[in-house]
Amino acid sequence: MIDLFVATGEMSGDINGAKLIAELLKMRPDLKIGAVAGPEMRKLPIQSFFRMESLKVMGFIDILPALPKLIWMFFSIRNKILKLQPKAAVFIDYPGLHLRLERSLRKKGYQGKLIHFICPTVWAWGKKRIPLMAQNLDLLLTLFPFEKACFANTSLNVQYVGHPLALPISQFKPTGKFSGKILAIFPGSRKTEIERNLPLQLKIARRLKALDPSLQIAISKTQYPIDAGDAIIVPPEDSYELMRSCRLALATSGTVTLELALHGTPTVVCFAIRQLDLFLAQKIFHIDLPFYALPNIVAGDAVFPELFGPNFTEAKLFFWAEKLLNDPGARARCLNACQTVQNILGRSSASREAAEAILQISR
Repeated sequence: MIDLFVATGEMSGDINGAKLIAELLKMRPDLKIGAVAGPEMRKLPIQSFFRMESLKVMGFIDILPALPKLIWMFFSIRNKILKLQPKAAVFIDYPGLHLRLERSLRKKGYQGKLIHFICPTVWAWGKKRIPLMAQNLDLLLTLFPFEKACFANTSLNVQYVGHPLALPISQFKPTGKFSGKILAIFPGSRKTEIERNLPLQLKIARRLKALDPSLQIAISKTQYPIDAGDAIIVPPEDSYELMRSCRLALATSGTVTLELALHGTPTVVCFAIRQLDLFLAQKIFHIDLPFYALPNIVAGDAVFPELFGPNFTEAKLFFWAEKLLNDPGARARCLNACQTVQNILGRSSASREAAEAILQISR
């Protein structure tokens, strides 16, 4: 007998899933949970029917030989849920698979509640998913307050539960491990991101250091080797120490920019993109947003300067980096904007709020 089925398909979802399940079990220790689980979720007292790692496929080329296995996994997960008939099935992020599973479960007559935790980026692209989600889901739990407006013309129950980063960052207490005037570089996590962004980020950092020899350059360590020269390499476990201690950050666009805003760190957001990718984004996927960096999207304003594609040039990166490093007025405006982001996202526990909403709807 299973009360809830929880499914994830990637590492970030596994982390969020583990936090969610921990909160669910605090509120209901007797709860029986089955799952498609990653290593973090498997540490908890649940039944792991499928391993998340079986779903991990990267890129169009890799997906072809894995397709038979993915199809088998799709039907196996669906049939397991149909057989168990839990009161609710919770799908965490991973929309490519999970939205299809939700639709298939609904068509096959699944009687429980269908819940999606972490909204796909329908506000950026994939707007056709909105009616599909409204048709199949009973509850959508979002990490950003502006996402609810995307579903205003539907009857879907959408609840903002808070962002998982907001509370832990608000509670973070730096130890003073880093001192002095630091310029930090967060070059991204993927190899291609690092190769396209880090050389220019490092070049600008060294230009600024030439103007001010007291400036220290620190680079957040990646899983790929970096020729850092005289820069300090900071391990991942000290990332928050670095964010809180540095005077300025140069960051490749991603979740790290939201973390920097929540820490109140003036940042220039960079994202080198090939001309073909830019064409596909604008002309094929119709991604045309006023802002692309997460803090700017949350605030609806230019919290951080963002240099994307053709705007990511040496001249522009130097201009904005030097301005945020040395101009008191520019720094004050940026810090005030970071405070706006912090106020919007609040300090609630996303996992606890999500757990309460799930238990409420699945009684």
